[in-house]
Amino acid sequence: MAWGRELFLDVAASASALLRDPAVAASWEADSALAHFRVSGLAGHLGWQITIVPVLLNESPPGGKPVSLFEHYTTQAVWIGAPLDTDLNRGIRQLGDGAAVDGPTALADRVDSAIRDLSGRLATEPPGRLVSLASMVLTLDDFLATRILEIAVHSDDLAVSVDVPTPALPAPATDAVLALLTRLAAHRHGPTAVLRAFSRAERAPTTITAI
Repeated sequence: MAWGRELFLDVAASASALLRDPAVAASWEADSALAHFRVSGLAGHLGWQITIVPVLLNESPPGGKPVSLFEHYTTQAVWIGAPLDTDLNRGIRQLGDGAAVDGPTALADRVDSAIRDLSGRLATEPPGRLVSLASMVLTLDDFLATRILEIAVHSDDLAVSVDVPTPALPAPATDAVLALLTRLAAHRHGPTAVLRAFSRAERAPTTITAI
């Protein structure tokens, strides 16, 4: 899978353009396509995937051994499959609401500011640079991969919520996200279920949701 720092910046720019779409501001207080999320909170959650990166880079690198990208999703991402009314998911929604509290323009401005900062900064960070979020230690590059996946998924959520086309991501990002989701779906449901979902409509399982 071809992730990369420049790819993250390209994907982040796509999210910024979506956040500035007039349809987002027009639907700001409406319910989103995700349960318990208004459009504003979902937009805030999308923007947070970008603005959190410089915040973590401003912190001292954590100690400890990082987990791999695959291990992160299979052993640490406890939100996968968690009920929507858990403290964890309520906290995620509250973060999104907090990021959106000043309105759509302010949110988009913060996202653009983060992208400008990262455009020069990411290239200066050494290979193997570690970051930590909620006690999870990842390499910077693996963390950016998680943000690319989050941006891809939540850009679709937000676009559907405000009735605009889902942004087309750079082909390398789409390829990398789909490859990771396929691997995670096979881990969660078994490779046979994924094989059937992709190739045999008459034997396809009800779901192969990866996350």
